[in-house]
Amino acid sequence: MGARNFDWRDIRNGWEIPTESYSDQPYVVKTDDDAWLCVMTTGAGREGQAGQHVVTLRSEDRGRTWDEPVAVEPADGPEASYAVLLKVPSGRLYVFYNHNTDNVRRVRADNPPYRDGYNYRVDSLGHFVFKYSDDHGRTWSAQRFDLPMREMAIDRENANGGKLKYFWNVGKPFVLDGAGFVSLHKVGGFGDGFFTRSEGVLLRSENILEEQDASKLVWETLPDGDAGLRTPPGGGTVAEEQSYCVLSDGSIYAVYRTIDGYPVNTYSRDGGRTWSEPQYKRFADGRVMKHPRAANFAWRCEDGTFLYWFHNHGGRFIREHPQQRANAYNDRNPVWLCAGLEADGPDGKVIKWTQPEIVLYDDDPFLRMSYPDLLEDRGALYLTETQKDKGRVHEVDAGFLAKLKGQFDARSVARDGLSLEVASPGPMETDAPEMPTFLQRDPDRHDYGTRDLRAGFTLELSVRLEAPDTGQVLLDNRLKNGKGFCVRTSERGTVEIVLNDGRTESAWRCDPDLLTSGVPHHLGIVVDGGPKVISFTVDGALCDGGEFRQFGWGRYDPNLRDVNGSDRLRIGQGVTLVRIYSRALMTSELIGNLKGGITVAPCGKEGLIREIEGDDDGN
Repeated sequence: MGARNFDWRDIRNGWEIPTESYSDQPYVVKTDDDAWLCVMTTGAGREGQAGQHVVTLRSEDRGRTWDEPVAVEPADGPEASYAVLLKVPSGRLYVFYNHNTDNVRRVRADNPPYRDGYNYRVDSLGHFVFKYSDDHGRTWSAQRFDLPMREMAIDRENANGGKLKYFWNVGKPFVLDGAGFVSLHKVGGFGDGFFTRSEGVLLRSENILEEQDASKLVWETLPDGDAGLRTPPGGGTVAEEQSYCVLSDGSIYAVYRTIDGYPVNTYSRDGGRTWSEPQYKRFADGRVMKHPRAANFAWRCEDGTFLYWFHNHGGRFIREHPQQRANAYNDRNPVWLCAGLEADGPDGKVIKWTQPEIVLYDDDPFLRMSYPDLLEDRGALYLTETQKDKGRVHEVDAGFLAKLKGQFDARSVARDGLSLEVASPGPMETDAPEMPTFLQRDPDRHDYGTRDLRAGFTLELSVRLEAPDTGQVLLDNRLKNGKGFCVRTSERGTVEIVLNDGRTESAWRCDPDLLTSGVPHHLGIVVDGGPKVISFTVDGALCDGGEFRQFGWGRYDPNLRDVNGSDRLRIGQGVTLVRIYSRALMTSELIGNLKGGITVAPCGKEGLIREIEGDDDGN
C-alpha cells in the first residue's frame, strides 16, 4: 500500500482500541472522573469461538491511548459476550452481557444448513447478567447477577420450549422518567443466516438509578403482551439489534435491522409498554431507506439533533432473494450518516431525516465496519467502530457535521473548489478546467510505488432534455482515444458518467426513470476519491437504486489516475448550467446549490447567473 493522503473518514486514520484478536461492540461512556470507559467483547480466536469474554478499558486522553484491559469475565470461563454499559447518577457503572453460565456446548438447529441438526456456537444463549463498578471501571464486582426476562411466545416456541433462552444485545441502555432501560434481542431459532427469527424487548428497572444493593433491583420486560418489536405486516421473521433514543417529549424512538432490505422504526409514547405499528424507515422526502442485515443505530446529540448510522443499500433485491440471506450481512463499507431533526407528528414528536453522507470507509470493499458508538466530549463528536478484528475511535470533522445537520436549511451555492461555472444554453464549448490527479508515483518510497491522493471532483448540471435519447452527450472533454470524462444520457431516462485515464475506464448511472422530457432537472455527480465512490443526486435526492437495483452509488476503478482529456469542454444541447468543482462535494452542499437557485438569461456565451432564495421544499 502506498502513502495515504489524510482523509479523516478513512478508518485507518482512527485510534486503535487494543484487544486480543476478535473485537466487537466497542461502546464508550464518560466516567465521573473525566475518563472514557470502553467495554468490548474480545478473544484470542474469532467471533463465537471459545475464550470469548468481556473486558473494559479506560482512556484519559479521549481515545488516543488506553490502559490495560480489565477482564469483566475471564477468558477461560464460559462464553461472555455482547456487553453494554449504563452509568447511573451516583457514578456507578453497570455492565450487562450474555453469559453461557450453564456451559451449554450445543443447541438444536435447522438441518440444513446444520448437517447434524446442532449449532455449536453458544455465545447467544443462556443467562443475561450484569456486574457493577464503583471505581469508574477500574474493577468490577465479584458477584454476577442474573437479570430476569419475561417468557414470550418466541421463547416457548424455540427448540428447547423456553427452558433455554436464545438472545443477545447490541442496543445501548438509556434512562427515562427515573427508570433504566436495557435492550435485548430475543431469538427463536438457528438455521439459514444463523438467527432465523428475532424480535426486540426492553428490560426496565424502576429502581436502578438509586438502589445500591444490586440484588434488590426490580425488572420488568416490555412491551406488554406476548411479542416484542417485529417487522411491519408482511415483513420477514427477523427484527433485531434495536437501537433506542429518547425524544424531547419523552417518546422512545427505536430503529432496527431486518432481512427485508429496509430498516424498521417505531415510536412508543408510554415508556415502552406499547409501540406504534412498525414502519420501514423513510427520509424526510418520503422515500424508503435501504439497509442490509447490519447494525443501524440512531443517537440523540447534545444539541437535540439526531444522527443515524446505516449502509444505504438493499431494498427489494435482498427481500426477493431469500437464498442470499448469508450475503445480506455483507457490504458494510462505506458507512453513511443521516442527521435528524424533531418535528411534530400526529401523536407526538417524530424525527425527519436528511439525505445521507459517507462518514467512514476502508479501501478494502469486503471489509465490514459495524457496531458503532457515539460520544461527545469537550465540543467534539467521536464515533467508534469495529471490523471484528480492530476497534477504533474516530473524531468526526466539525465542518462535516455542520453541513449535514444544516442540510434542511442550506440555501447557498458552494464556492470552495469551484473551477468552472458556465450559465448559458448549450450546445457550446469552453476552456476545460484542470481535473484533479487521483494517483501518482510516490517519491518518498524506495520503490516509487503508488501514492493515493484521495482527490475527487464534482459535476453539477441544470438540464432540460426534450428527448433523453440514449447517447446524448451533455459534457465531454475526451480525446479521440477516450481519455477524459463524458456525461451522457442512456436508457430508461438515466444519465451516465464515463471516466477514462487511457488505461482503464469506469462508468456509473443515476437511477432510472427520474428525468422527464421538457422538464428542467438538477444533477449532481460526485466522484469521491476517498472511498472511490460515484454518487448521483437528481433534483436534490441522492440516488439509492430505488426498486431497480441494490445500490444507487457505485465504485470506480481504484487504479484510475486522472480524467484530463482535451483542453476544451463540450457542453451539450439542453444544458443551461455547468459547475465543476475540484473536490468531492457533500450531498448537503449540492442540495444547498439547488435551493440557492439560479435563473439563466441568454446574454451571450458567458450567460447570467442570479442567485435566488429557494422555497421551503427546495423545489
